Amino acid sequence: MDVVYFAWVRERIGLPREVVETKAATVAELVAELSAREERYSAAFADISALRVALDQELSSFDASLAGVREVAFFPPMTGG
Repeated sequence: MDVVYFAWVRERIGLPREVVETKAATVAELVAELSAREERYSAAFADISALRVALDQELSSFDASLAGVREVAFFPPMTGG
């Protein structure tokens, strides 16, 4: 699946996107897998309360299933004005 990073998440990880092979069933499990890779991922996902996630471009939650998902995007909360 494609994993896309925005804003400071992209800055910490150092990539705008990547293709990830995963056995994770949920977003939370994917985050745990990514965090275990190396320090830059661990730093980016240290506080998931400061992150939002979208599955196939629809806002979702960290306990959502990844079944059939083609793209996961991580980004900080959006502010409007």
